[in-house]
Amino acid sequence: MPAFGAAAMPDGETIANRLDSGVPIWEVHRVMNDVADRLIAALHDGPFETPPWTTFLELLRAELDADYSGIIFKPPDRGPGGVVELFAGDDAPVEVHQFYRESFYRSDPVMGGTLREGQVYDLNDVFDETNDYHRKYRQQILEPRGVRHMKVVRVTEPSGVTGWMFIARRDKPFHQRDAELLARLSAHFRRSLRNHIALEGELLHARAADSIIARLNIGWLTLDATGTVVQTSAHASAILDHSAALKIGKDGRLVAMRSSANGVLQSAIAAISAEGSARPQAICVSDDPWLNMMLTPFAGVPASPDRTSVMIAFLQGETRFGARRHEQIAELFGLLPSEARLALLISQGASLAEAADKLAITLETARSYSKRIYAKMGVRGQADLVRSILTSVLTLA
Repeated sequence: MPAFGAAAMPDGETIANRLDSGVPIWEVHRVMNDVADRLIAALHDGPFETPPWTTFLELLRAELDADYSGIIFKPPDRGPGGVVELFAGDDAPVEVHQFYRESFYRSDPVMGGTLREGQVYDLNDVFDETNDYHRKYRQQILEPRGVRHMKVVRVTEPSGVTGWMFIARRDKPFHQRDAELLARLSAHFRRSLRNHIALEGELLHARAADSIIARLNIGWLTLDATGTVVQTSAHASAILDHSAALKIGKDGRLVAMRSSANGVLQSAIAAISAEGSARPQAICVSDDPWLNMMLTPFAGVPASPDRTSVMIAFLQGETRFGARRHEQIAELFGLLPSEARLALLISQGASLAEAADKLAITLETARSYSKRIYAKMGVRGQADLVRSILTSVLTLA
């Protein structure tokens, strides 16, 4: 990543160089405000980067001529494995990280909670050279990382997650104005950390919900008022890849290949787009391979900067993984492969005659299989068979 400080200052100077060059005080304030504005913008953009705050940390390191800049945060109940460390500069040797987790994590002088909120501390403010433990920490954790001069500020966002922002150098001490800049950034750091925690929480909930839906063999797509696909779940993509019955056209709109199904689909899209409160509509997109859809309006229309999703299409159908589902049914209920294939078709809504036709067996053979299936599964008919399969652990496979 480029040195942002070099691009921001005349003649490639960083803010640290400018502060030592004897420029007028008004120029120093102008430069400080300019740098602070860029850092604040990068700090608030940080939660949307991967890894978070990459641009901010590189910019902070470059502008303050630091060898290392970092952000560390952790929820109050997390151990060393739950600490997140993000940095710009050279990383510490692996053995230092391991030694820290084994020996120093629980009594870290910096992360121990004694630093006052929003106050910038120097290394000498945190460590007591008369304390053997502190001396050992500096020798075995900080010095191998080249940290001899450091400024650190602590914040805690409303949910209880505490974060620390660092800058460090090997040789040259930091200027007082470096500390003033960190203090100025600390309130923005707290807000940015709060946004990051909230965003991660929403993403976790979304991933969990999507995983549950996918395990029920259901994928989803959101559509705008024209039937154009806005978002697609991974499982819906797998269903679409496996089936030729439903496609996303070159114009981005959802189209069923069977004309009768497409007519129903487009009518449902138009109805939901026009009324908003139109009832959900079930659509049989295809029998072979089987693909069903439930098109329903959003309860609350989410905002989007480009297109607005006004409806969601839930898809349930065969995928490459679903093609092996009869093997799982055979294992769970002790059925023969031929019996499991019939049980799978019945659970997908096929009549006994339709299942016999798809399996290329006679109706009498299908009836014979079904009797053995009912006996082995302990059910009394097709309805019980469907209920047993749809409420079994197979929905989590």
